[in-house]
Amino acid sequence: MYAVIEQGGKQYKVSQGDVIDIELTEVAADAKTIELDKVLFVSDGEKVQVGTPYLDGAKVVASFKVTAEDAVVKGPKLNPTYLRRRKNSAKRIGHRQKYLQVIIDSIDA
Repeated sequence: MYAVIEQGGKQYKVSQGDVIDIELTEVAADAKTIELDKVLFVSDGEKVQVGTPYLDGAKVVASFKVTAEDAVVKGPKLNPTYLRRRKNSAKRIGHRQKYLQVIIDSIDA
């Protein structure tokens, strides 16, 4: 069984036991799980459900490895450079996105 969910403007294909990095969201400090209710598609091999745009009553339950604070991971370092030709002007900045690492526990459709 797998599902396609939307989180933070991105879509993820998930199945039970997958570990994914989602966009960092506000979670209570004592929370053990997070419910992702923007489910676009669910398939169990035989039956397929497609939402318009989301499925009513469907949700994906995900948990953290230890706690929500420890589940924050950093993405790759990006170093964009801005250059104006013939102006002797260049600017280099750095950015590193933070993600929330979750484990998919169950898919309820």
